[in-house]
Amino acid sequence: QVQLVESGGGLVQAGGSLRLSCAASGRTFSTYSMGWFRQAPGKEREFVAAITWSGNWIYYAASVKGRFTISSDNAKNTVYLQMNSLKAEDTAVYYCAAQEKPGSILSGDFTSWGQGTQVTVSS
Repeated sequence: QVQLVESGGGLVQAGGSLRLSCAASGRTFSTYSMGWFRQAPGKEREFVAAITWSGNWIYYAASVKGRFTISSDNAKNTVYLQMNSLKAEDTAVYYCAAQEKPGSILSGDFTSWGQGTQVTVSS
């Protein structure tokens, strides 16, 4: 079992930046890649970005590509999501997730989830 704890959410004005962190503990050696998802009120959870612990595969949703950057620090078992040029439509609860298979961006393939952190972008 892998435990994930997100932090770094908050309220920011449009055009601003936030950095989310996801600290992993437990059976982290069993995970292959990490991902960020988000869910806005009344909408389904959607994929944002994913990265392997080795850093050799990174994938972004089209809606965030060029504005968000995912990275990992293996020594700290932590994954980050740097969010720049934030827009009102980025407002959502952001979830960190871990999976044991490579290359998937489907939420059903992620087996461990954090509790989520709220990001609110005011326009």
